[in-house]
Amino acid sequence: MTSRIAPAAAQAYSPLYFLASVGAGGLTVTFFMWLMFWVPHPGKPVPVFEDIMAAFATGSTAMQGMIILAMAGIAVFFFLNIKALVWNLSHLRGFVRAEGFAAFRASNAETQMMAMPLALAMAVNGAFIAGLVFVPGLWTITEYLFPLAMIAFLAIGWMAFRHLGAFLGRVIGKGGFEHGANNSFAQKLPAFALAMVGVGMSAPAAMSTNPLTVGVSVVLSTFFLVSAGVIAVIALVMGIHAMMEKGVAPEAAPTLMIIIPILTVLGILMLRQDHGLHTTFEVHGSAGETLVMLSRILSVQVLFAIFGLFVLARIGYWSRFVVGRATSAGAYALVCPGVGLSVMMHFWLNKGLVAAGLVTKFGTAYWAISGLAVGVQLAMVALVFYLNRRHFRASPIPLAQPAE
Repeated sequence: MTSRIAPAAAQAYSPLYFLASVGAGGLTVTFFMWLMFWVPHPGKPVPVFEDIMAAFATGSTAMQGMIILAMAGIAVFFFLNIKALVWNLSHLRGFVRAEGFAAFRASNAETQMMAMPLALAMAVNGAFIAGLVFVPGLWTITEYLFPLAMIAFLAIGWMAFRHLGAFLGRVIGKGGFEHGANNSFAQKLPAFALAMVGVGMSAPAAMSTNPLTVGVSVVLSTFFLVSAGVIAVIALVMGIHAMMEKGVAPEAAPTLMIIIPILTVLGILMLRQDHGLHTTFEVHGSAGETLVMLSRILSVQVLFAIFGLFVLARIGYWSRFVVGRATSAGAYALVCPGVGLSVMMHFWLNKGLVAAGLVTKFGTAYWAISGLAVGVQLAMVALVFYLNRRHFRASPIPLAQPAE
């Protein structure tokens, strides 16, 4: 994004622009996957600065090149993550004071406010990754940081439930929910936000050695997991009903694939919980069980990716809102599914196929599958830079109003 913002995004601000921050944060995670699975980190569940530097000092030219690219990717996209978050927070103040905000709060679109806690949770997760990668000695004080991180995620979770409670209190207490305008999966955004809080809350379960910290992390992250799951199922049923009757809202069509990042986040949450239960409470799951769980998640993701891409092509979304003259803040929702699919492919390969002995690590099949994950990741990198240039350049573009 450019600092001289007189562009389309500023002319017709939408809370959905927080997805620009979320997408950049998600790409930070995709580059961390390279380090997570390709750099040795003995005795620790994740690689830290010291592991990365040791691998760089002793590794091959290919290893060194990978580390440089991964660290550069993490630095660039974490910067874009925070920059977009700050930009959105500054514009949100004017948005909530604008004359039309009351009408916005009285419509289905009120749940778009959940994009703010989603972006905040993503930023905290991204900051933890950046700390692991760039801060020497951070691992030695993580036991002190974990309680602080859980407090931060609780605060973000409380904010998310306040926004969700205000919406549900209005539509359930007074009515007014427009089912005909719910012809998308836009109402899954609250589930995405709660899932992102939950995955951050689950990190201490996988990384802490303190039983109390692990136990609290497991319990609290389970609450957010269940909350996200219930809301996602309800939104799925309601959205399908409206779409079957009215057809999908064209500008909200990318939400047809929002289940992909939600499932990736919840899948990582469950893996973190399983690790903590194994190392701290001697609850032992098998590699085969993990493979089945990840395969089920990936199967649903691929199904919704095919479904979503087919519908996008059928309604001409790309030619209208991506490369055409019209723009929509909801186009940033295209980034999260690609990021989620790329990350899940890495976990499915390493924690599923390799752990179960079906694929040899660093063999031909391993790099073939890793290549698919990286290919999707690089496509999302290109999409983010394209959308940022399109939405945040100096010359204005007519904006379509985001769907409810």
